[in-house]
Amino acid sequence: MSRTLMAGESVTVRLVKGGRTKLRYPAVVVRDDGTHAVVRAPWAGAGPRDFGFVRFEEGDVFTEHYWRDRWYSVKEVRNAAGALKGWYCDVARPAEIGEDLVAEDLDLDLWLSADAATVLRLDEDEFDASGLAERDPGAAASARRALDELEALARAGGFAALLAEPVAG
Repeated sequence: MSRTLMAGESVTVRLVKGGRTKLRYPAVVVRDDGTHAVVRAPWAGAGPRDFGFVRFEEGDVFTEHYWRDRWYSVKEVRNAAGALKGWYCDVARPAEIGEDLVAEDLDLDLWLSADAATVLRLDEDEFDASGLAERDPGAAASARRALDELEALARAGGFAALLAEPVAG
C-alpha cells in the first residue's frame, strides 16, 4: 500500500537491483502529490564516482523525482556550490512508497548534461544481459519504452515540464 509523503519528512530511499538492496540512504521530502514524489539527498556513494561524462562526489546534491505510475526516476544533480551538473535517469519499475521509498533499477539509464548538449543512453548491454526480456517480457518492453520516452524528452527540452511542480488548481 502506497502512502503520500509530507514535505519536510525524512524518508529512506532504497534502490533495489536483482531483488537486493544496492543502495540505501536518507532523504528529505520536497513534495509528493500522490503520484510524483520529490526528495533531496546528498551524494550517497562511498566516495567519488567518475563516469567519464560526469563525476559524482561529496557535496553534490541530488533532487530525485520518482513516480508511482512511470517506469523511471530522474535525479537532478548539482555540485556543492549549487551549479547544475545534469540529470541522471534510472529506468526502474514505478516507485513503491511505504515505510521506505523503493525503486527497482532495471539497468537502463540516461544522462542529460546541464547544457542539454549531451544525451547518453547507458547500460543497454547490462539490460540485455540481465535476462529480463526472457523472465518478464512486459517489464522489459515497459523499460525500453521508458528509455525511449526519456531520450525524446531530453532531446526536445522537455525535462523542465516533466519535473515542474504542479500548479494548484
